[in-house]
Amino acid sequence: MEQFIAQYEPANEQERADQRQMLACIEAFDDVLTRNNTIAHFTSSGMIFNAARTHVLMIYHNIYDSWGWTGGHADGEADLLSVATREVLEETGVHATPITRDIISLDVLNVPAHVKKGQFISSHLHLNVTYAFEADEAAAVTLNEEETSGVAWLAIDELHAHVKEEHMKPIYDKLVARVRALS
Repeated sequence: MEQFIAQYEPANEQERADQRQMLACIEAFDDVLTRNNTIAHFTSSGMIFNAARTHVLMIYHNIYDSWGWTGGHADGEADLLSVATREVLEETGVHATPITRDIISLDVLNVPAHVKKGQFISSHLHLNVTYAFEADEAAAVTLNEEETSGVAWLAIDELHAHVKEEHMKPIYDKLVARVRALS
């Protein structure tokens, strides 16, 4: 994992800074792959595109009260592509294929304090690695009712109208531009 993060070619200053912070956390902590590290831990996300790159499959996150990408905690797994792939299936029911096995984005995300399953979770950082996937728009989707209340293909042109988390909009824009550049 550390090797892939170190070899990632940052596209801008934000990613350069986040890459440095991720590598520093790996160096400083021996538990960044688990939630035992309540300061910062690794997560992996999947941005799921249709073949035409006009729509993305998103879930409605109950905790964030917004439409967003799929993803989850590494929970000890160093293969972050496997984590993202697992989360895509768990959160949408869709079998998606990686567009590339390469990381497409590095982002250090602030997670505000919240309550999850009746337990208070202090604010912390998600050291997030993102991968791009492609899925068939006609595939049946399945709602994971434990964490989400919606699964839908959203038009990329209308994405900002659906996303309530302002800090995520530029990240999604960055991911869309990167994936379209790959096509």
